[in-house]
Amino acid sequence: MTNPLDASIAELATALGVDPAAVDRDLLLDVARDAAHNVARPAAPLTTFLVGLAAGRDGSTAESVRSAAQTAQRLALDHADE
Repeated sequence: MTNPLDASIAELATALGVDPAAVDRDLLLDVARDAAHNVARPAAPLTTFLVGLAAGRDGSTAESVRSAAQTAQRLALDHADE
């Protein structure tokens, strides 16, 4: 049985012309969590949006998503020390 979240992500990715294989659901949810908990709750969707923009600019590959997400997580976690 297909997970409804995974089905929705695949449907949206396809509709937007994005390779669903480039969408790492768990990584993006981790980025959103780290931004929400260490910066501010509204930072979660804005951070994941910026990760998507950067990944798109850098080739729209799974690696470009990972790279942008790692940068976002590092910066969000830096706020935990403040």
